[in-house]
Amino acid sequence: PRMAQEAAPVLLVVLARLVSSTWHEGSGYYLESHTNEVYAEETPPEPAPDYRRVPQWCATLNIHRGEATCYSPRGSSYRSSLGTRCELSCTRGYRLVGPSAVQCLPNRHWSGMAYCRQIRCHVLPAVLRGSYVCSAGVQMDSRCDYTCLPGYQLEGDRSRICMEDGHWSGSEPICVDMEPPKIRCPDSRERIAEPGKLTATVYWDPPRMRDTADGVIKRVMLRGPEPGSEFPEGEHIIRYTAHDQAYNRASCKFRIRVQVRRCPVLKPPQNGYISCTSDGNNYGATCEYQCDGGYERQGTSLRVCQSTQQWTGSQPLCAPMQINTDVNSAASLLDQFNEKRRLFVISAPDPSNRYYKMQISMLQQAACGLDLRHVTTVELVGQPPHEVGRIREHRLSLGIIEELRRFLHLTRSHFNAVLLDKAGTDRERYIAPVSPDELFVFIDTYLLSEREAARRAQSGDPCE
Repeated sequence: PRMAQEAAPVLLVVLARLVSSTWHEGSGYYLESHTNEVYAEETPPEPAPDYRRVPQWCATLNIHRGEATCYSPRGSSYRSSLGTRCELSCTRGYRLVGPSAVQCLPNRHWSGMAYCRQIRCHVLPAVLRGSYVCSAGVQMDSRCDYTCLPGYQLEGDRSRICMEDGHWSGSEPICVDMEPPKIRCPDSRERIAEPGKLTATVYWDPPRMRDTADGVIKRVMLRGPEPGSEFPEGEHIIRYTAHDQAYNRASCKFRIRVQVRRCPVLKPPQNGYISCTSDGNNYGATCEYQCDGGYERQGTSLRVCQSTQQWTGSQPLCAPMQINTDVNSAASLLDQFNEKRRLFVISAPDPSNRYYKMQISMLQQAACGLDLRHVTTVELVGQPPHEVGRIREHRLSLGIIEELRRFLHLTRSHFNAVLLDKAGTDRERYIAPVSPDELFVFIDTYLLSEREAARRAQSGDPCE
């Protein structure tokens, strides 16, 4: 029996504990793996070991940038024994990928794998006409501040923060052109009206404009005359308005003042009037002096307003017309009245003629109206050699009287009269006394010149 016992095969069980460390790439924690290799020669029947009493059954958990909080049924010293449960968590800025809790299994492995991945937000899109700067890229808690290009303003959130859920706070802002363009008008200016005119031609350069955003001016509007226009006397406001592509607008204005140099206002002479060009007393204006019918100008006829605002020459006078009856012919006598006076020539056979006396009486009562209409009365009365001819207090020679009768076809046998215009033309004849009203209506209707009519309309009838 002893020999048989010695001859019996002997099983040697060699239990070798090989421990190898394995780093799981990207796993987030470090595991020690244990491999048991068994070399069996003879296995004696031994009782199975109590795995629960082995304190280091699974590999020790080591989570990179994380933490494992383990609970073992055997107590705090059995952190990786069989049945140990570990709750996994990551440090701030990292998110757990995998199960949040693992358990040590009989196969000496944990029930799952997990690791900590850094929390990252997506890359923010580029901002049109702007940019942003981030404090820590796309990591959690990174703050990105937005700015816009010059001329643009930010509309929306000025900054965004990468949050724990991997999303950016707020919303994407935009850069909008809300700034009006820059515009500068020319300087205000003053101009002197041109000689003989009440206006001045004014030129100026266009305003300087710049858009602070994209540099594009879409439209320019002008309120007022164009450069090179004629501006009347006074102050004028020129306004420009510029619009950019975003319909922002800006305006500027400047003033143009036109000054008319003026001389003192001329007064018409007594028994006369003035006819002026342009405005009458502006630089370059020319004024001509005219005398009423029956009056003659003494002195210069024209005066000009100079740039010194003084008139050339001096004020003329309108003196009563000097009638020269010592002439050789009736034509010479009539020439003195040419363009000056109208003549109303009365012929009567004798001073006692009833029609003659009636006519002279009516004319004497209407002396003002006759002078207003530039009418001079000529009387031819009686028979030769005692015939009398007179113009006011001036006596006519018998030879002139005879020539006038023949020229005007006036008979001595009865009362008759003739009205001559300022050109000496026979315009109307009468064989009976004519009333002043009838005479005046005829003159006002047919014989007044445009200048006379204008003066009458302006000054009215001083005889009323």
